[in-house]
Amino acid sequence: MRSRSLRTRLVAMLLLLLAVASAVVALVTALTLRGFLISRLDGDLRASSRVLTRLGPLDPLVPPDAGGRLGPRPPDSLTATVRNGSVVSGWVFTRDGGVQPVPPSEYPDLTSIAVNRPPLSADLGPLGFYRLVAVSGGNGEVFVTGFTERPVHDTVARLVTTELIVAGMTLLGAGLAGVALVRRELRPLERVAATAARVSTLPLDRGEVSLVERVPAADPRTEVGQVGAALNHMLDHVGAALEARQDSETRLRQFVADASHELRTPLAAIRGYAELSRRGELPDEAAYALARISAQSERMTTLVEDLLLLARLDAGRPLERAEVDLTRLVVDAVSDAHAAGPGHRWQLALPEEPVTVPGDTSRLAQVLANLLANARAHTPKGTAVTVALAVEPMGARMDVVDDGPGIAPELLPHVFERFARGSTSRSRANGSTGLGLAIVDAVVAAHGGSVRVASAPGRTAFTVHLPSIPPARMPPRALHLDPPVSPEMGPAPPRAQLR
Repeated sequence: MRSRSLRTRLVAMLLLLLAVASAVVALVTALTLRGFLISRLDGDLRASSRVLTRLGPLDPLVPPDAGGRLGPRPPDSLTATVRNGSVVSGWVFTRDGGVQPVPPSEYPDLTSIAVNRPPLSADLGPLGFYRLVAVSGGNGEVFVTGFTERPVHDTVARLVTTELIVAGMTLLGAGLAGVALVRRELRPLERVAATAARVSTLPLDRGEVSLVERVPAADPRTEVGQVGAALNHMLDHVGAALEARQDSETRLRQFVADASHELRTPLAAIRGYAELSRRGELPDEAAYALARISAQSERMTTLVEDLLLLARLDAGRPLERAEVDLTRLVVDAVSDAHAAGPGHRWQLALPEEPVTVPGDTSRLAQVLANLLANARAHTPKGTAVTVALAVEPMGARMDVVDDGPGIAPELLPHVFERFARGSTSRSRANGSTGLGLAIVDAVVAAHGGSVRVASAPGRTAFTVHLPSIPPARMPPRALHLDPPVSPEMGPAPPRAQLR
């Protein structure tokens, strides 16, 4: 029953207790009634035995009704005479008023009755159960008198049957009433569960959350009311914590955006003066230092631009909306990647017709560039990188697959986090800022799509889904991890290879 609902368990326990109480009442009543009937039967039996003693022994060959000494007797009564331990006469008065002899096979039961002792019950085989008593008649004779217990058994059986019917009807009515009453009493608890379920579906891990769900007020003196009050208190505390978290995130996001924006100007000046200084005649050490300053300022400028883009996406700034030819973007991006990484084998798998989706051309181009740069930077030369494009019922799908060493399992859940770095299986000597895949995730989410990653040694696949209908607003970030992909997957679609 532990796996059942509280309502079911309460009703079941109620019915179980009621059934036990009914059984106890029925048992006590039946035993009391049987004792009363047996006591009355014993009284009649003693009176009948005294009459038989006064009349003396019966003729074993002449039935009592023929001799007329006993007169009328109750149906199913028994009269027997025992002499010297043997039954010399035994008769039973039948229901139809006749008389029949006691079967000799039952004589041992008659002779085993102690004389002048309280009545005992005996099973006389085909005659049924009898209540028997033995009294001494003198001259070594014993008179045994018995009355059948059938009326007692029938009366007790009728009582038990009536009690079972009444108990069954009572249990049925109590079950129906219990279900209704328990449901009514547990309705506040259902409201508590419904409130908790609604809260559990809220995106509390990101964005601004308005936690207005509360449990309706209930009597605080009841257990359900106390649970509701505790849940409301917890929701107040969680709501306050979420507001504080949102304020902190907003200030941090604004700081990153402001800092990134302000850093662009001095970085541009540093790069400009470095380039200007390198035009003159300089010693080798000074020229090398200026070249390093220029390279690092360019890297820092890229980092600042990435941070500023992420801050704008986090703030929900709208993107440009136009029809984007993904086929053209893929071809251009792979051509650029081939020029930047000629040591890799770049392949295309494109449909016959152009694939278009609504979106921001420059941002989607950046998504492709970041995915291809990630594949180029973290795989050795000679790795095959395939970009596939396909049309789906609700949009388009883009896959970037390489046969490199794969992503470490402990890193896989964090690849789209900001400043995530690869393990030794993926080189870190490329100067990556760790923001490329975070930008991919943020840009795809801003388009209302999702990005997935699946990786195993010998195959890593990034899959981007873009909807054919632009989102009304910026949706929450969508990150999904597929299970590791086996290198023995099915054949790839037709592809073109850039040499």
